[in-house]
Amino acid sequence: MAWLRRGPLAWLRRIRLPRFRRVSMFRTALRLVQRVAPRNGRRILFTSDSRAELGGNMKIVYDRMVERGLDRQYELMRLFKPSVAIRRSFRDRIRLAWLLGRADVIVIDDYHPVIYRIDDPNVRIIQLWHAVGSFKTVGYSRVGKPGAPDPFKRAHKNYSHAIVSSEHDVPLYAEAFGIPEERVVPTGIPRVDRFFDASRRETVRKAVLASFPEARNRMVILFAPTFRGHGARSATYDFDRLDYAALHAVCVEKDAVCLIRMHPFVREQPPIPEEYRDRLLDGSATTIDVNDLLFAVDLLITDYSSIVFEFSTLGRPMLFYAYDLEEYISGRDFYVPYEEFVPGRIVQTFDELIDAIRRDDYEVEKVAAFAARYFDHLDGGSTDRVVDLIVSG
Repeated sequence: MAWLRRGPLAWLRRIRLPRFRRVSMFRTALRLVQRVAPRNGRRILFTSDSRAELGGNMKIVYDRMVERGLDRQYELMRLFKPSVAIRRSFRDRIRLAWLLGRADVIVIDDYHPVIYRIDDPNVRIIQLWHAVGSFKTVGYSRVGKPGAPDPFKRAHKNYSHAIVSSEHDVPLYAEAFGIPEERVVPTGIPRVDRFFDASRRETVRKAVLASFPEARNRMVILFAPTFRGHGARSATYDFDRLDYAALHAVCVEKDAVCLIRMHPFVREQPPIPEEYRDRLLDGSATTIDVNDLLFAVDLLITDYSSIVFEFSTLGRPMLFYAYDLEEYISGRDFYVPYEEFVPGRIVQTFDELIDAIRRDDYEVEKVAAFAARYFDHLDGGSTDRVVDLIVSG
């Protein structure tokens, strides 16, 4: 057969072993690597099961370690994969065992099933997570709800440390990950540091306006809701809830433009009618990160997205279009009652949304208290605190 001619190991790629066999073989491979290439105290692995390359908090931390010259003291290793749903190639599985078996510190930023098989007390596993603050319940806080992990499994429980933005979040993330509170460290979140760099903010703001010239010298509204569903495969948004004509009319009235940016999980883009595209802009038509878009935004409209944390550091107004609030609570729930949590006015119909924009009725006075509650450090030094945690031994 043709596949037999592709090399002496090609037949292994075709084998579909039962899961328990794969786990057993993986652990055996780890032990073998540890014997032939023992750890030296200086290897740090940055890895993700859902990213194709360095990004988010991990990239910021990695780049800062290089800036500080720590790549000369430590061996910084990397291994990524485009999606949790995609199987690793045979070569990547071998490489993963090789890197994990040699790593002294493993840095992750999301759910990573293979990592939960590691039970070596000499290996430090640091979870940077990908979200800021405690809003929607995650991990073991969701036991009994759709998408919750099995409370009797090992997922998350072997983290040496997890980072959060404030003391307020420590008990909540300890519960979510099933770890003691002393392992949750309020270092602050690396990707929020950019919000305290005035030069970077201005540079990025100009880049946003260059990408969307219609926004120059106008009020900029960002509509950035989260998805509905249980993950990337089922993510949707009900575009019938948007009245493009009414939104366009209020933008003309306020001399504004509205960038509409869907969550990355939502593959379908909003069907903005051609006649409204002078003011209603496809916010996905740029490679600029959604958090960087915020530097050019005067008003954020969202619903249950954690983007509210980053935007609160700018002290600008927000509106919360929560048309399905009761349904969302029953399926997902929050750590704090939604009405007490959000730093802005809640509207549940599109007419209420338009009216709030027209009257500048945002309840902006809630923003400063919100930022103070969820950020212990408003100083731009979170990345360095995380780097120090990683190399602290």
